[in-house]
Amino acid sequence: MKLNIETFSNVRGGNSFYKAVTHPLAARAVPRLLVRIGDRRLAVYDPLGLSVGFAEFHDLAGLRLVGTYVQDIASIGKPVLGRAAQPVTDLAESAAEVVLVAAFDAERFVAHIRHLVPDGAEVLSFDTLRLPDELLTNRRVYLDALNFATNFVFFRDDDDHHTRLVTANYWSGYGARSVSLWLVLFDGHGTTLAEWHEPVVAELGAIMLDSREIRARFDLPGFTGQLFVHAVGAAGHDVVKYALDTFGDAGDDAALSCTHDANSWPADLYAGLPAPRPGERVRLWVQNSHPCLIPPGSIGLNLMGHPEIRYWDQPIAPFASVALDVNAVLPDARWPQQIEVQAGKHMVRPRYEVMRRGQTRIAHVNVERTDLKPDPRIGELENLIGKGFLLPAPVLPHDTWRSLVLPTPMATTQTELPVSAILYDCGGHEAARHRFGRVQRHESVALDVDEWLNGHALGSGYGGYGHMELVYDFADGGLADGWLHGLFRYEHRASGHAAETSFGTHVFNTALTYKSEPQSYAGRPPGLSTRLFLRLGETPYDTLCHLIYPASTPWHSLSETDLILHDGGGREIAGERVRIACSGSLFWRYHEVFSAATRARADAHAYMVIRDTTCRLFGYHGLIGRNGAFSLDHMFGF
Repeated sequence: MKLNIETFSNVRGGNSFYKAVTHPLAARAVPRLLVRIGDRRLAVYDPLGLSVGFAEFHDLAGLRLVGTYVQDIASIGKPVLGRAAQPVTDLAESAAEVVLVAAFDAERFVAHIRHLVPDGAEVLSFDTLRLPDELLTNRRVYLDALNFATNFVFFRDDDDHHTRLVTANYWSGYGARSVSLWLVLFDGHGTTLAEWHEPVVAELGAIMLDSREIRARFDLPGFTGQLFVHAVGAAGHDVVKYALDTFGDAGDDAALSCTHDANSWPADLYAGLPAPRPGERVRLWVQNSHPCLIPPGSIGLNLMGHPEIRYWDQPIAPFASVALDVNAVLPDARWPQQIEVQAGKHMVRPRYEVMRRGQTRIAHVNVERTDLKPDPRIGELENLIGKGFLLPAPVLPHDTWRSLVLPTPMATTQTELPVSAILYDCGGHEAARHRFGRVQRHESVALDVDEWLNGHALGSGYGGYGHMELVYDFADGGLADGWLHGLFRYEHRASGHAAETSFGTHVFNTALTYKSEPQSYAGRPPGLSTRLFLRLGETPYDTLCHLIYPASTPWHSLSETDLILHDGGGREIAGERVRIACSGSLFWRYHEVFSAATRARADAHAYMVIRDTTCRLFGYHGLIGRNGAFSLDHMFGF
């Protein structure tokens, strides 16, 4: 069962109404509204077309609905809540005892129809569901996106694991003066374990939420669930961005992973879920993002490009978390096959967990778009934007890690991917090129950098490292849409520990723009500068960072990249400038760049900002633990 509501549009952005009616506090207010209506005759006035979306999440079946009414003449006669909509001018004859105006900030709508309300009828609106004023950034416009700067976090604390969210008050860089977090922790059943406010240090102060501290503070049992985060007072961004580390607590770092924020708008489909290798178990964490039940048969899995869908046959409670066993649902699926997730807009971008020989790793799937069409112009733009859309990813130091790449379809219209991979050494010199050809949707073709190099070294330093770029290749024809994605997997040669991450293409470092590329985090494109967030590991963990200087067209020969260390209060402690060659990369470790004395001045909540005003860099970060354990994911910018 798919939810019939728009959560996000690539044209209009996120749907604040969806967030407003699914917010945990709004979910508590809806039953009170329904009790207030009771069994009285109800008329719904729907001037903005919002009532159907509301009914997707909240059951209105028990109400005595006598009619639905609209303002737009073009909507008359169309179904609204199972009834043919009538003109609001007919409301006076409805005999309704309650009129529900399906809008927030409804005073103006109520004023327009006050003379049409039947005598004695009570007028209600969605304003009865409003959050308290202290949780609003803009109290004048309720559906302002900044009022719903929210996100979900996979949050776990038990005998074997704990999690830690780290970010910074990047909103202060856009003028926010007072930011705080309102948080709700749900356990696996969707039951509220804790609810609280968390103050945020101003001026780029660090934000750290550690599951161990929270569990101790509220005297909680072990849990695997989700944390709902609502940023109050945000500016510039209505997205809560974060890095999330998962740690194993057995002392051997058998579990160590880093993932990024979950995106905050549920999608119809997700893709890029890898099938298990022999000896692996894969489970998808299905975490209900809504205050309504996910019915049985709503969440399904299928091999990419194959029509047969196998559905989960159990219901999932509001805000609950369920580990779906991929091996059991698709027992014949094997790496490098990839799996499509039929999500029906019930959950934000989910994480998956891979278990092998006592080691576990966690990563994200990605949103599969349903609104794209192939763009024939992409293949004609080489003379203007060179390589155009490209996807950069590390080749980690070759002596220590094995690096693999798997192109992944990430739009329903992608019947094929005409793609090549280019390998660069750290100095920006092309070392090799691999043509995948026109990979069909049902095909899954992984490339092992070991086989690609065929025994050749990749430069010097750290045992040789560089980066790879997935690019479109039209030598044999084919079409593209600018939404090329890939899964990048890394394996520690000695220990077998692994990490993986996935992302999509962008245009990098060219003065010309095409369809909002090169992307800018704030303002109009092109985005030609860098501000990346790097969280730092606490003792005994070191932090690794792999910065890549991708360029669609030739750009400045060297970057001017500042590695800026901040303490937890946001104060700058120290900085180092590094230079990265165009089309090159830099692999570095925190403990090797900054001395022990400098690190000691930074405190336990320290973090870094990677800043460059001359070019746009792309970055990956992770932690290095014990016994070969490590984590890796791409960084976020602001």
